[in-house]
Amino acid sequence: MQSYQIQPIGYIQSPYKQKFAIPRQPRLVPQAKAKLVFCEDFSREEFVRGIEEFSHLWLLFRFHETADKGYSALVRPPRLGGNERKGVFATRATFRPNAIGMSAVKLEGVEYKNGQLALLLSGIDLLDGTPIVDIKPYLPYSDAMTDASAGFADTRPQTPMTVEFSEQANDFIAKQTQYPDLQEFITNVLKQDPRPAYKKQKQQTQFYGMSLYEFNIRWQVDEQHNKVIEITHE
Repeated sequence: MQSYQIQPIGYIQSPYKQKFAIPRQPRLVPQAKAKLVFCEDFSREEFVRGIEEFSHLWLLFRFHETADKGYSALVRPPRLGGNERKGVFATRATFRPNAIGMSAVKLEGVEYKNGQLALLLSGIDLLDGTPIVDIKPYLPYSDAMTDASAGFADTRPQTPMTVEFSEQANDFIAKQTQYPDLQEFITNVLKQDPRPAYKKQKQQTQFYGMSLYEFNIRWQVDEQHNKVIEITHE
């Protein structure tokens, strides 16, 4: 069987520092901003000439954190509560034979500083450090199929989760100026209910932590309500 080697063209600098809390699909959290920094061999403006004519891009990437764990023919989609098995090729699960993923993201701009080329992106669902193997323009007339059906994932995921912030968290957000939409970003991440499926069935108060940008966020979940308890610098 013939095999191929794929060279990364760049890497993602993302606010998501761990897999936990990353949205299940792109553009569910529009405030999630990132930068695609090109590798030296591809860090020339010629490679992206004309790319700003497109509002959105397809990113092809490698699931680098799970690639060494192999693949499974059957997986448990979180959308089904983790209780039902589907064929891996009928899902977007990470445990794939070639560990390749795809993500449609919004292009916010092109940056070229001191010989370093980067794309500014938003609405991402990628882990910090994700290797990008290709980029393709998103074509609305071809890629947006309005008559398509999507089986068990036919509608945008919705949760009844609400979010509030403690006095400490509100003060911290107000004092930092680097991320003006930080509160909205955290709110939308938590509204996606990033907890594992089995945790969502439990009624007791639960406590969690996550890293976004350079911040540690601690919050508690009580039934359908999130309260951000504390935000600190890492």
